[in-house]
Amino acid sequence: MTGTAEGDTTRTSGAPTETETVESAAQSRFAVPDDAVLALLGSRDENLRTAEELLDADIHVRGNEVTLSGNPADVAFAERVFAELVVLAGRGQHLGADTVRRTVAMLSAGSTESPADVLSLDILSRRGRTIRPKTLNQKRYVDAIDAHTVVFCIGPAGTGKTYLAMAKAVQALQAKQVNRIILTRPAVEAGERLGFLPGTLFEKIDPYLRPLYDALHDMVDPESIPRLMQAGTIEVAPLAYMRGRTLNDAFIILDEAQNTSPEQMKMFLTRLGFGSKIVVTGDITQVDLPGGQVSGLRVVQDILQGVNDVHFSQLNSHDVVRHRLVGSIVDAYDRWQAAQDAKAEVRDPHRRGAVGQARRGR
Repeated sequence: MTGTAEGDTTRTSGAPTETETVESAAQSRFAVPDDAVLALLGSRDENLRTAEELLDADIHVRGNEVTLSGNPADVAFAERVFAELVVLAGRGQHLGADTVRRTVAMLSAGSTESPADVLSLDILSRRGRTIRPKTLNQKRYVDAIDAHTVVFCIGPAGTGKTYLAMAKAVQALQAKQVNRIILTRPAVEAGERLGFLPGTLFEKIDPYLRPLYDALHDMVDPESIPRLMQAGTIEVAPLAYMRGRTLNDAFIILDEAQNTSPEQMKMFLTRLGFGSKIVVTGDITQVDLPGGQVSGLRVVQDILQGVNDVHFSQLNSHDVVRHRLVGSIVDAYDRWQAAQDAKAEVRDPHRRGAVGQARRGR
């Protein structure tokens, strides 16, 4: 590389260095390893365009050389982003526009954890596809599962609550940390309508357990699932089937836990046996319990908060890993609900306590 203009910072290795300032402007120039250039730029320069949209520094790429210029703080932040992306590319990770967005989001949040470490944490691999956390909160959730016996994960739809728990369960089974996986969820939506559905009991409840089967098929060879279920290595059953049992050496997942009553939640948690781990997932904004009944997932936070070896993980719209629009939809509904509550309070100030109580019981 030839010499640089005054105020430039030149680097010939794979990550940016410190930036010098000239009259409140800064410029940093560094080289990207040849085998990482294509991954860094992305298909049809998609990653580069995304970085240009999200970063305030000006970005210029020529060959394998990247030049950043602009406000010193903006250049320094862009350096950090590109350094993380170079590390990911060097680890052979696929880089897409979402990777760039998530890296920028994590660094913007002021996290001390490296986005490259978060986004390269492999949980499970099957047929060339690897399951890993995609946000900092997801990584903390996964780490909590490793560190605690009982973990609650509360968050909106699309944040990977159940999917990551399933991946950790399969990982634990493959590593022989447990002897079986038990997946359960309440069939509250069915209510008394079960009696009107055709078929056997299992055929009637199958639609309510289908999301668990779908996730399982992504992680375990579909041809082996019937055999594993017949042997009891994997069990998928409605919550009512847990009563009276003690579950030893098992990884147990309770999905859609917002639809449990406090009594059902207590019943489920006390099934915990030796050598077992429990993960409870749910969204307290989507309670389907009849008659305004209090959600067991909502009250358990107050009951078990501070109990040793019990952990509560919170995910939010920033952790949505479905289509980007899903996060915006979640935020829009939250704003709408807040506005509705504010209007109700203006119309009748005495309803404030009642509205809060009703929302806590949803």
